[in-house]
Amino acid sequence: MELKLYNIRIPFLYPFTTSFGTESERDAIILVLNDGDITAYSECVTSTRPDYSYEDNQTTIHLIRDVFAPMIKDLPTPQEFNSRARKIKGDNMARGSVEMLLWDYASKAAGKPLDRFMGGSREYINVGLSVGMDTIDRMSSRIEDALKKGYKRIKVKIERGREREILGAVRDRFPDIVLTADANSSYTLNDMDLLLSIDRYDLQYLEQPLNFDDLIYHSRLAKEMSTPICLDESITSPEKAEKAMEIGACSVINIKPGRIGGLTDSLEVARIARENGGHVWVGGMLETGIGRSFNVAMACNSNVDYPGDTAPNSRYFERDIVTNPFLMDKGKIRPNTKPGIGVDIDFEEFTKRTESAMRIF
Repeated sequence: MELKLYNIRIPFLYPFTTSFGTESERDAIILVLNDGDITAYSECVTSTRPDYSYEDNQTTIHLIRDVFAPMIKDLPTPQEFNSRARKIKGDNMARGSVEMLLWDYASKAAGKPLDRFMGGSREYINVGLSVGMDTIDRMSSRIEDALKKGYKRIKVKIERGREREILGAVRDRFPDIVLTADANSSYTLNDMDLLLSIDRYDLQYLEQPLNFDDLIYHSRLAKEMSTPICLDESITSPEKAEKAMEIGACSVINIKPGRIGGLTDSLEVARIARENGGHVWVGGMLETGIGRSFNVAMACNSNVDYPGDTAPNSRYFERDIVTNPFLMDKGKIRPNTKPGIGVDIDFEEFTKRTESAMRIF
């Protein structure tokens, strides 16, 4: 049995800008587990800088190599691994990459596609698109193109000071689309008037307007706004989801499996949200085809009721590191049907994009 960690770098088709900054490439950590005739894969969703989260690639490499990898030498189930890893505080992204590696391994060992192995799959997802901040003309062009291709929901990135410019222009040009906005923690409660002005744009929800770990002020904001609040970064565990629903901090949750600690906790958060009358969708973190396959499998779950950000790979990369990227038909994507995540690796591209590699065990 062998576990290897690869750092790959793959350019985006165009830069992706949020309130955190601009990314022009995906600097990804890929795990590859070989055991007999089974090869399992996963992807960590960290990046080079700790701006979206306190985790970054360098801290993740240490945690995977020195903390989490020793826990899986006997190939536990994902749930058994989670029980062992609970003593480690935080570090959801590093833990999630190892947990999802075990999901791919276990579903391949069982001979089932990951979405069916997890249970509760409807075997397709409704697809939305996330549009990064740019000039209004470029954003509008991308939205126009997305609508022609059948995307079910459009999400635009906003930041303090650009909300009226972006949302006003988009709503004027596309008055009838399902529109949402992601603020990536760009506001505080001192911006209440600005936030309340967003109500006029008839959004399905406003995502993460306040601080990345806040619940209390989001609860206060939710009582003032007519626009539903969606939480992303604030939901770091099933326990946080329970608290958010209990105090009315949100009515929508964006689940990113790689950020929340893997699929086990993602399934539980989805259950909690729906049982409390909330809505759920699955987001992405600009993953390659490997990480994206886990998002698609999770988005197939019957508790996920809103379109997510799991657009086809070709929306972000000219050439991905898999040879069977997801394709969209009339706003829907179907998961891979091979066992596990079902991806076929483009080894030529994978090798070309590899910056470094290490054997962990």
